[in-house]
Amino acid sequence: MNRRDFCLGTALAAGVFATSAAAGSSLDLATIDRARILKAADRYLAEAPVTITAYKAQRSPAGPHDYYSEADYWWPNPAKPDGSYIRRDGFSNPDKFTAHRDAVIRLGVQLPALAAAYKVTGQARYAEHAEKHLHAWFVAPETRMNPHLEHAQAIIGVNTGRGIGVIDTLHLVEVARAVSVLKAARPKAAVYAPATAWFDAYLTWMTTSANGIDERNQKNNHGTCWALQAAEFARLVGRLAELDVARQRIKTLIPGQIAADGSQPLELARTKPYGYCLFNLDVLAACAHVLSTPRENLWTWKDASGGSIADALAWMAPFIADKTTWPRPPDVEAWDGWPVRQPSLLFGGLALKQADYLDLWRRLHPDPADAEIIRNYPLRQPVLWFDA
Repeated sequence: MNRRDFCLGTALAAGVFATSAAAGSSLDLATIDRARILKAADRYLAEAPVTITAYKAQRSPAGPHDYYSEADYWWPNPAKPDGSYIRRDGFSNPDKFTAHRDAVIRLGVQLPALAAAYKVTGQARYAEHAEKHLHAWFVAPETRMNPHLEHAQAIIGVNTGRGIGVIDTLHLVEVARAVSVLKAARPKAAVYAPATAWFDAYLTWMTTSANGIDERNQKNNHGTCWALQAAEFARLVGRLAELDVARQRIKTLIPGQIAADGSQPLELARTKPYGYCLFNLDVLAACAHVLSTPRENLWTWKDASGGSIADALAWMAPFIADKTTWPRPPDVEAWDGWPVRQPSLLFGGLALKQADYLDLWRRLHPDPADAEIIRNYPLRQPVLWFDA
């Protein structure tokens, strides 16, 4: 299926979107997602906040308020069972410590859903429960998480944390977006000032620490994820200089990440190329959504030899529509769970006025159950990303 056939075929099937979705105003996200949002949020109302302090990390060199995780693709060495771990790219070690990361992901799932429910209903109970999570995670001395990731994605026998572990807080991006939505509607709630201060401190750590700088300098999806985190946290706390740093960083990354034909060579080189291409494209698209300005459209920005984010979406869209046409071997892990309702299709469909992307987005499943898919699907509540 070529790009032209994909556009024509899906546009004809798009119904209402084929004529009016390009303007964006006809895509009523609150109506589309209302039942889905409320089903999840009503369930989360019965669940108390749980922070990293509930889980003791036996191998962590730090304290109970310090985030700790272990590298996904590193395993005991059969030749030296008691020695340093060795890498098996794409194969997740089931015995790694992930309880802190799982807690962050839980927060990233539940709090945005509660904020979305408040946005579409105006019912205070959803916002109040979201505020309990914010208080537990970012305010209460007994349960708050310290604003750093010095000990993320440690490799047993090699180090106690790495720069690329900063990707673990990608799930706080939509939390930050939820905070901005909630505090605008409920400015008198006391939790928002200290929660915002936490993100301010974490952004400082991301932009000045050795681990944060190492992640910023990564050329693949890790660098993209640093830029999105920096952008959204800076937007929340009003640090315009860091917003510009993130914008310039994305412009630095695009030439190395996107080939002239729109493919993503660095992600295609992995053992899970399909999932990594989807994941990185979603983050690139979110960066374009957050960081584009009236003077600078990051969707179409490219250098003389490479492609743009729009080109990357055009290259990937046919394989999202029909995974059987994927020209590479299946991913070694989590192949069956992809694709899901990729946010790149929504962001790109509206920004680029592509009704076919919006139709495809609507047809895909929004709530995966596979933990590996959830880990690589950090933006789940579209109503938080657009004014309504």
